Amino acid sequence: MELASPIVGSAKYKAPFRTGGANAIDAELARKLLTIALQKGGDFADLFFEYRAGGSFVLDEGILKAVSRNVSIGLGVRVQRGDATGYAYVESLAWDDMKRAAETAAQIALGDRARDLIPPVERVLPRRYDVAPVSIDVAGIEKRALLERADKAARAFDPRIVRVEASFNEEIREILVATSDGRFARDVQPLLRFGVRAIAEENGKRQDGSSGGGGRFTLGYFDDKSPEWHARQAAEQAVRMLGAHEAPAGVMQVVLAPGDSGILLHEAVGHGLEADFNRKGTSNYSGQVGKDVASKLCTVVDDASLSMSRGSINVDDEGNEPKKSVLIENGVLVGYMHDAHSARHFKLDPSGNGRRESFTCAPLPRMTNTILQAGPHDPEEIVKSVKKGIFARKFGGGQVDIANGDFVFSLTESYLIEDGKITTPLKDVQLIGNGPDVLRKVSMLGNDVEVSDGIWTCGKDGQSVPVGVGCPTIKIDEITVGGTKIG
Repeated sequence: MELASPIVGSAKYKAPFRTGGANAIDAELARKLLTIALQKGGDFADLFFEYRAGGSFVLDEGILKAVSRNVSIGLGVRVQRGDATGYAYVESLAWDDMKRAAETAAQIALGDRARDLIPPVERVLPRRYDVAPVSIDVAGIEKRALLERADKAARAFDPRIVRVEASFNEEIREILVATSDGRFARDVQPLLRFGVRAIAEENGKRQDGSSGGGGRFTLGYFDDKSPEWHARQAAEQAVRMLGAHEAPAGVMQVVLAPGDSGILLHEAVGHGLEADFNRKGTSNYSGQVGKDVASKLCTVVDDASLSMSRGSINVDDEGNEPKKSVLIENGVLVGYMHDAHSARHFKLDPSGNGRRESFTCAPLPRMTNTILQAGPHDPEEIVKSVKKGIFARKFGGGQVDIANGDFVFSLTESYLIEDGKITTPLKDVQLIGNGPDVLRKVSMLGNDVEVSDGIWTCGKDGQSVPVGVGCPTIKIDEITVGGTKIG
């Protein structure tokens, strides 16, 4: 791989695992390593090869203040014996290093009889995102220009905009998975994210606004949502929030805007539906399959097949093709998200939700794009039905207890609803509740489902992976709103 200047040059991406490449990994090499991994009698083994190249640009106050490039390559070897797992990784593709990693992971099984393996056969995968041209191959000066365009547009929006920050992050990730039960799959996964933050000031008061997006795109992403579009969105929010009032507090009706509000679903409900928590019996949803867990309006799916979405993948990190998994259907819990381990425990097929941050980590059941599907109601009618409540448009951080579903979320943009109309912008709003309880109190569901524009990253057990969220307009009859006074 060639890495030229990140500003004036380009980083030429060359797929290192392709047949014929300098570091080509083929089925025969995988078979040899898997044989070594099973030599002590493990029940199952897999190999996870990964090459990753990424970069970032940060523009602050019109100055390019940070530019970075990073490259990593390596192999993770996993061996399972019953519920026990041996894992070893190496930051090298030299044969002796890979062999040593396989021998180390094999030590989880202390038998003296090697298990048979099924020869790996390469899989044909769907194509859910375009790779070429890879953004990292585009000269850095062009990405700097995107940031400068955003800076200029945000400042031009209103003279009260006093500061602008813009960032661009990109990545290309190539993986190859080979397993002792015959899977052999390759994928090349692009990822980019663009963001703008604008700060407005008036009469000594400051408020900020933000906008961002991306996904598994080339730079063609900006054909539909330009840097100027994001800049105007951020600046408009910052200026509008200058007039924000202190938030009311108490139990009231809340309407969630479509799209990014799906992060509440992801955190407060989605994690509890990941099968490892249910295999261990630590989720609020453990043992609840077939039972009512939400309003009959609610159907929740995890769908990795969405075109170019941030959470979409052609293959998971265990070599399984992801499928659309229905988790809750008309209020009834129908299933969980599985990796290979939990699928064996529940005697089901893997759902393609085995994901890992990198070759240094073992896979876990993780969400991809988690979506509350559309309902029958007109969004305007939903707002009109609220006498007094909160309209939640954008979410910030939050905390969730997986065991019981209790959550606290902060809102970065929200408004008062009065007599069926969205009125005063609010600040310092928090939503406090319980995920399953909130889903049971959904009384209206819009027909306007949207998927978030590629900004979310999910953390679990110290691992971070890109995810997508989505939902329509949602009316929740009762939720505790944390503010500064009783309204």
